[in-house]
Amino acid sequence: MTPETVVEVGQQALMVVVLLSAPVLLTALTIGLAIGMIQAATQIQEMTLSFIPKLLGMFAALVIAGHWMLGLVVDYTLRLYDSIPGLIG
Repeated sequence: MTPETVVEVGQQALMVVVLLSAPVLLTALTIGLAIGMIQAATQIQEMTLSFIPKLLGMFAALVIAGHWMLGLVVDYTLRLYDSIPGLIG
């Protein structure tokens, strides 16, 4: 196994992690920004106000994108298993 192969497998793994985390993190970012703008406009400075909408939005993002996320992980795992003979020898 060459160093280039290790770097390539690691790069693919990091890309899968980024793609998996993107829907949930972007949803939380968008909801947090919207709640923050509402809080700034109304001068309500309650820290716990944004928690429940973020939680519900992240759950909705997981429900909507969950099938795609599972398919992405399964596809990566199958590609990794298929490449084991080439990685070893």
